[in-house]
Amino acid sequence: MVNKNLFLHDLAIVALIKDGDQHYLKEWLDYHLFAGADHFYLYDNANNVEVLEVLKPYIETRLVDHFSTPNENSSVAVYNDAVRRYKFTCRYLAFIDVDEFIFPKTGQSIVEFVDEILSQDSLRVALVANRQVFGSNRQWKADYSKDVLERFTRRAPINWFEPPKDDKLPVGNIHVRTIANPRFIRYIVNPHFAYYLDEKFAVNSNGERVLFWDNEPILADKIVVNQYFTKSREEFLLRSKDMTLFYKNDRNDEQDDDILTYRELRTEEFTPPKKFDREDYYHALEKNLLPAIRPDTPSEFFEGKLETFLTCRVLAGILKRNFPKDSRGRFMEEAALRAIKSTHSTNLTLAEIMLMLHALPHILTLNYPVVEDIRKNCANFATQVMGELHRIERWERFVDMGNYIEMLAAFGVRFKQQEPAVGN
Repeated sequence: MVNKNLFLHDLAIVALIKDGDQHYLKEWLDYHLFAGADHFYLYDNANNVEVLEVLKPYIETRLVDHFSTPNENSSVAVYNDAVRRYKFTCRYLAFIDVDEFIFPKTGQSIVEFVDEILSQDSLRVALVANRQVFGSNRQWKADYSKDVLERFTRRAPINWFEPPKDDKLPVGNIHVRTIANPRFIRYIVNPHFAYYLDEKFAVNSNGERVLFWDNEPILADKIVVNQYFTKSREEFLLRSKDMTLFYKNDRNDEQDDDILTYRELRTEEFTPPKKFDREDYYHALEKNLLPAIRPDTPSEFFEGKLETFLTCRVLAGILKRNFPKDSRGRFMEEAALRAIKSTHSTNLTLAEIMLMLHALPHILTLNYPVVEDIRKNCANFATQVMGELHRIERWERFVDMGNYIEMLAAFGVRFKQQEPAVGN
């Protein structure tokens, strides 16, 4: 696991803001700050003044990065964009909507709980949590003077699930939301789930592998995502005229205000997110990189450290760009690249090779002699992996590799032609 001191953010949340969300943004942001998030990437297709007024203090304190995307209605598109941009600056990324609240029932912060689950197996790279759908509390009128968590305290039964009918999507608590190590995400396929680089996978709160957007049996004892989909009837009608959708999700079967107790607990224990301190980051880079550039460092030192050194490279690049008069940034970036090259002589897993190829286009833009060696190594990796995937008929991954090669060719990476592999 990469040292958390190498990341700008421990847990960042990605969300697409929609029209009407301005009424709930402050509560949603503050709740997740108390719960352990330290940054937010908010893509905004509402594009109204009220949203910006709510976000202004969070933007000024660098807790929020705000992007205006008035024509973008797809959560999947913005989630994948965030992964592409920020995979090496955030230790974890969570993908939820503004009507959803991540609730660890253990009392831990979100990060503490995720660490506990994922640290048990290096192949685990994401935690998925079932949602719990809350209804309108039989409220007709909107009351923005009170918090969502206080107004809506009745939900569906924990195991509520209605299978799909007539080719329509299922409804209920079977759906999951994802908190992931973004470096190993291949791509996000729907708002609830991602595909990961080979060998890596997502698990539920029991540590059981989850392969799709659903998790059954529904788990709600350790961590859930409370979803306040309908709110009051008036609020729902401001967003949608589909009352069939309202009635399906307006479940008020059981009283549940436990999240209020959790919020109170986390508020009392709240520590503000750390401020950016470049000296802390230089120190973290030195601790990880100086042993890597010593001539007497054994090759075993580099085993399993590709993710660490790629993260170091990105952090050093950020410091170099933001503090150009400080030569340490350039020195550390070159040291990270040399360390990356050294990992190429180790037993890289297929997931690590894919991770390397994902990162290569950015590395090829850098002006260091070692970059040419990295380029040559990656050309060999790609040829090797293409042949292996072809041989075992892993066609989905084979197509992915073809896309990588097309992308890398634009950066001057060329690959030798290889005869089709023969084998069973």
